[in-house]
Amino acid sequence: MNRRRFFNTTGPCNPEYHYMLPPEDRLVGSQLHRYIKDQLYWVLHAPRQTGKTTFLQNWEHDINSGGEAVACYVSVESCQQVTEVNEAMLLVHRSICETAQQMGLTCPAPDTGFPETRFADTLTHLSKIVAPKPLVILFDEVDVLENDPLVRFLRLLRAGFATRGAGKFPVSIALAGMRDLKDYLIKAKDGKPVNPGSPFNIKADSAILSNFVKDDVARLFAQRTEETGQQITQEALDCVYEQSKGQPWIVNSLFMRATLRILDADSAETVTLEHILQAREQMIMARETHLDALAYRLEDPRIRNVIELLITGESDPSLAKGDAFRLCLDLGLVTIENGTPQIANPIYREVIAREMTYSTQLAIPEPDWQWQKPNGELDMDSLLQEFQKFWRKHSEIWEEKSDYTEAFPHLLLMAFLQRVINGGGHIDREYAAGRGRMDLLVEYAGKHCIIEVKIIHYYESPAAVREEGLTQIKKYRNTIDASAPAYLVIFDRRPKAKELPWDEKISWTVDEESHVTILGC
Repeated sequence: MNRRRFFNTTGPCNPEYHYMLPPEDRLVGSQLHRYIKDQLYWVLHAPRQTGKTTFLQNWEHDINSGGEAVACYVSVESCQQVTEVNEAMLLVHRSICETAQQMGLTCPAPDTGFPETRFADTLTHLSKIVAPKPLVILFDEVDVLENDPLVRFLRLLRAGFATRGAGKFPVSIALAGMRDLKDYLIKAKDGKPVNPGSPFNIKADSAILSNFVKDDVARLFAQRTEETGQQITQEALDCVYEQSKGQPWIVNSLFMRATLRILDADSAETVTLEHILQAREQMIMARETHLDALAYRLEDPRIRNVIELLITGESDPSLAKGDAFRLCLDLGLVTIENGTPQIANPIYREVIAREMTYSTQLAIPEPDWQWQKPNGELDMDSLLQEFQKFWRKHSEIWEEKSDYTEAFPHLLLMAFLQRVINGGGHIDREYAAGRGRMDLLVEYAGKHCIIEVKIIHYYESPAAVREEGLTQIKKYRNTIDASAPAYLVIFDRRPKAKELPWDEKISWTVDEESHVTILGC
């Protein structure tokens, strides 16, 4: 029976069932050809759902098919949140045995001895029974191990490194997880920093699994075209890449929704830009597991602090210091593009913005004032005038309850707009560290409006911020839609501004030269 493949978003990819590209092509900093021959240990790290498990399982298959070595894929995910060393080592041991038994290998599990001894002895035992072939172990989900269990796990592997060889101990070991090994070795049980080189100083490489490049996105869909004849427009392909920046799960999700949900699985209709945009909105609204986990990360204060700096566009020389920014990079939440830290892709940018404004949006009453023109277009003047009233009435009280003090004005404005626009249009958001602003592109009933948000800090003058904002919005307007109505929203966050009467803080003017409407809040 001919099986029709599909774009996979749940679990590892299998070329028999799924459209996929060779994951090893995306390895950066690896030397696969050497790891077994030269008996090397190495680390593979990348964000969630970029293809680490797919790579390890496919490489296991390739090694075993080649016949020159025996590879075992072992997931240690069962050790999640296990803090006791012996319990963790026992779970790792069981995972090794389960994998070995599935491969038809005998794996003794004695009832005596310390769990860590069983773990090490079992690796030695498996090396002997597959000899004269060398044994390769591919450990996945290593990032679930933390603190003492992680340090003990690594020290046991290091202890076997000196004796490695066919019939003695695994000749090559891969450790795959979300972060590089050194990022986990923070503190030992006594609270003192661990020497980063001590527990696993025998690793040869730390390899990264990168995102798809633009050509990869086209190559992936070309597999469906070859099998089914279904075409996709170049405009749609460009949109998939721009929205995902090559993040593999997002690429597959957009293609899957476009070909299986928006279009019928048996449809030969060409996939267009409109299909991809529908898939994008469906994916965001459905809050699929990957995106839901992304939103959950915002509860971590470390991540929250980094994201807030990106939203406000502030320059902070300490942003890249410490573990918080590195954690965001390793999670795949942020990236550095042209030297500027920013959210990794537009899909994440939208999910983060919606998550951060969701509870606020629910607290905003349903509008009972006119915000549409008679022809159904958005009346942005009326909408923003109502926002000024809302800001005047609620901002001081609501800010006290906000987790995001610096980004509060931006988030409240986005929540207010989203409350009205939901279902009838969408908002594209641009924000990145060091830009000193946030840009919003509101699309409704086929028309665009541009909104730029600026902050007056204690060290700035209102006139300087206004002129800078007009210059910035002119550049943004020219790249998006030169004829689009544009609004510059300026929040005065200087301490002395709190003492001013609201009638002085709230203003509405139009710049005669640029025809930009300027709102003071």
